[in-house]
Amino acid sequence: MELFGTDGVRGLAGEKLNAFMVMRLAMSAGIFFRKRAKTNKILVGKDTRRSGYMIENAIVSGLTAVGYNVIQIGPMPTPAIAFLTENMRCDAGIMITASHNPFYDNGIKFFNSDGDKLSGVDEREIERIFNNFEKIESNFAIKEKIGRSKRIDDVIGRYIVLIKNSFPRELTLAGLKIVVDCANGASYHVAPTIFEELGAEVIPLCINPNGFNINSHCGAIYPDYLAQKVVEKGADIGIALDGDADRIVVVDEKGKIVDGDKLIGALAVYLHREGKLIDNYVVATIMSNQALEKYLNSHGLILKRSDVGDKHVLALMKDIGSNFGGEQSGHIIFSDYAKTGDGLLTSLQVLAYILYSNQTVSEAFNVFELYPQLKENIEVTKKREIDKIDGVQELFREIENLGIRHLIRYSGTENLMRILLEGKDKNLLDTTMRKTVKFFKEALV
Repeated sequence: MELFGTDGVRGLAGEKLNAFMVMRLAMSAGIFFRKRAKTNKILVGKDTRRSGYMIENAIVSGLTAVGYNVIQIGPMPTPAIAFLTENMRCDAGIMITASHNPFYDNGIKFFNSDGDKLSGVDEREIERIFNNFEKIESNFAIKEKIGRSKRIDDVIGRYIVLIKNSFPRELTLAGLKIVVDCANGASYHVAPTIFEELGAEVIPLCINPNGFNINSHCGAIYPDYLAQKVVEKGADIGIALDGDADRIVVVDEKGKIVDGDKLIGALAVYLHREGKLIDNYVVATIMSNQALEKYLNSHGLILKRSDVGDKHVLALMKDIGSNFGGEQSGHIIFSDYAKTGDGLLTSLQVLAYILYSNQTVSEAFNVFELYPQLKENIEVTKKREIDKIDGVQELFREIENLGIRHLIRYSGTENLMRILLEGKDKNLLDTTMRKTVKFFKEALV
């Protein structure tokens, strides 16, 4: 597909995502959602990027042009859009965000009336409509059928209640000192409010978005600043969110970053012990460390792997009946409470686990040792089919014969090839990575 990547549509704002393209995409989406319309309402939220104004207005123009009424709710975390779309009985939800990308990128994520991200089949249908201008033109609304829009500024309370209700009522955060880095993004207001209302002493970082500083050396992509502040302030825990707050990075009281796989492993066993894990299944992606699988197996739990992307994690969870899964990168899904990865919800489950276990963060999440893992990104101009590159099968066999697990794929949101190698011998990994990077750089020239 030309438009959709692994998580919606994403690209340079003003170039790929220019006003004309976005308006046409919104019209296409509106025509698609019209087939299942019940309320004739679509919810639109955004993060804090300057380009969000341009894209939001183009989306409103496109949707109203094909007869939809639009509810604009301003800056709001992505998981809040998933929840509010269903809660407010909308036919669909749209989130304007490029997640962890720099401010100059932007993106569009679509949710159906149940608050679920669209399937690949649905995305392809929207793209087919996008490429058929005659169909778009034939669906233009006229006279009283043209849609309208309105802005609502008080829905944040609904989401705050949802998140707080996921935290055990018998617990309180009183006595805990929490540093939270909001990445100058969509959670800049809601995150400190939730932690404070539950009793914590909160030290908020990066809560002054200006349209250009989202994810800028802060948040889940750059947790070093948070780690420094945790130690400096003598905090019990640090929590970093990304620009749209659907992922989390945890920092322990010593200023060390908790690995995402260790987060998944510890939380899975905690849920299992509490009798809250359905059928002993945990879903992670092909990126997750083999040590996670070994740790889960030692507790009688079964790891199932999905493709990269939290929507693929959720799809597999649904297929096998699991209620817990996540990505190594920090997208964690508790499907009893949410339809997508939610950094704030996950942070409260992390805090509940710590309080129940009566351990420090460093103790609670240091539950197994990871196998050495190396990652490299290579910039590419054209994404050639990997399996058809000359010599690649011989390279893969050589890597596998060394006992090294490999995952080589293209990014769904950027012009990058991502290389992951994993094994028990760090020196052998270093040598193999250098050879692998050299091979693909030469092959993709």
